Amino acid sequence: MSSQNFLEQTRRRRTFAIISHPDAGKTTLTEKLLLFSGAIHIAGSVKARKASRHATSDWMEIEKQRGISVASSVMQMDYRQHVINLLDTPGHQDFSEDTYRVLTAVDSALMVIDAANGVEAQTRRLIEVCRQRNTPILTFVNKMDREVRDPLETLDEIETELGMPCVPVTWPVGQGKSFVGIIDLTRSHMRIFKPGADKRSDDEELIALADTAALTSRFGKEFELAMQNIELLRGASPSFNQEEFLAARQTPVFFGSAVNNFGVQEVLDALVDIAPSPHPRIGLTEAASREVLPEELQFSGVVFKVQANMDPSHRDRIAFVRVCSGRYAQGMKLKVHRTAKEMRPTSVVTFLSQRREAVEEAYAGDIIGFTTHSGVQLGDTITEGEALQYTGLPFFAPEMFRVVELKNPLRSKQLQNGLLQLGEEGAIQVFRPAIGGSMLLGAIGQLQFEVVQHRLMAEYGVDVRLMNSQFVGARWVSADSEQELRNFTERNASKLAYDAADTLAYLLTSPYDLRLTQERHPKITFHPLREHAGLSLQKA
Repeated sequence: MSSQNFLEQTRRRRTFAIISHPDAGKTTLTEKLLLFSGAIHIAGSVKARKASRHATSDWMEIEKQRGISVASSVMQMDYRQHVINLLDTPGHQDFSEDTYRVLTAVDSALMVIDAANGVEAQTRRLIEVCRQRNTPILTFVNKMDREVRDPLETLDEIETELGMPCVPVTWPVGQGKSFVGIIDLTRSHMRIFKPGADKRSDDEELIALADTAALTSRFGKEFELAMQNIELLRGASPSFNQEEFLAARQTPVFFGSAVNNFGVQEVLDALVDIAPSPHPRIGLTEAASREVLPEELQFSGVVFKVQANMDPSHRDRIAFVRVCSGRYAQGMKLKVHRTAKEMRPTSVVTFLSQRREAVEEAYAGDIIGFTTHSGVQLGDTITEGEALQYTGLPFFAPEMFRVVELKNPLRSKQLQNGLLQLGEEGAIQVFRPAIGGSMLLGAIGQLQFEVVQHRLMAEYGVDVRLMNSQFVGARWVSADSEQELRNFTERNASKLAYDAADTLAYLLTSPYDLRLTQERHPKITFHPLREHAGLSLQKA
């Protein structure tokens, strides 16, 4: 296949993540995007725990019980001759590490804002991650059918938090009980609001803005106020500029109500019309770094997520791979750069959350899953043979620790297997003390412990108690010489442990511990962040 054909295929791809604070409506919007694309025909409920349907993207039993997303999920759909790869991320801050890793695998982000609450804490963190990577952001202001803040106030707050201008593509007419529709500023018409249900309606009513008299007569002061605000915005806001958007210097803004299927069509069309296709990535070779173009002939991809037991009956393990260049073809020989071992995947799939379909080919921008039992870790680069490594997949130093205590000692083998898989998956950080003793779990937030305890029981049949630990933090360590590192480890053996990638970490017993240890060992570097397999440790 020629590079021109590769280019045509990659230009058809759109790969984006949905991000938000919890309860802003992210998973609901995910459902409705699938609905409008035709990928599903009836939307699941994300609210009622006892409902017979659940959100397509929430596939774990604990997600269905609690009505929240605790793991990112991948969904692929076709729309208007484009292939859209959608990644739904956990909104809760306790699972932010999973979200950060997902953001390394996408080309743009769709930020969901609760119109009543504005920009909330977790959204600010995710905005910062996107800003660091210059990821283009589309913004959807949700729940306009409820009693919400003034849209001009919301727009001003988004601009302040993002640090970039907002460009409204749609604008609400009324809000709460008086919400009657949105004005599409691109197509110059008004879409009339009708409360939706689980299915997409085909009787949508559109009225051209040119018919001002009819709109004013029908919607009165709500329409007049909306037009006044639009005139105000035209004088104060810049026009949409594709280059500025792709450079993450402005964000297009949409309004609607995801739960009512309203305003979703405009977002889906924008993802096709203005969201970026796959972009070049920097990879490290043995000699130097180089820019890898998506239309290059040779396949390369990076593992940004590993998920165990998506199908509990088969005890499977899926490595989620973002295709960065070339074309995957069934039966091809591949190599894992970290181990230099060859692999010939026999079961490669695309996703609609936990539902899968065998894939015969995939191109840059696609997310595919390799079924594997071992040998592949988070952050691994997989190629047709080139010694290439993509970087940037983050692991953050945990801030909370628990000691794992097994209730039934006869289940120790199952416990070791479960902790190994969950640690490799990144659901929790698992530490093995350097001088022996009970395994330690490290997390960013308390909910991670609860999820892992639930999964150990549900997926591995292991009942554990999680006991308090003396440790309150961790730092990965490195030194310029082996002798310096050896001296450090001999003097601090009781506070050292190895993580799932066998990277050495120093465990902190108090906030002052790190400062005192740094003073005693000035030639040791302490890292609050590492990338995959202990490589590219980041300094504080």
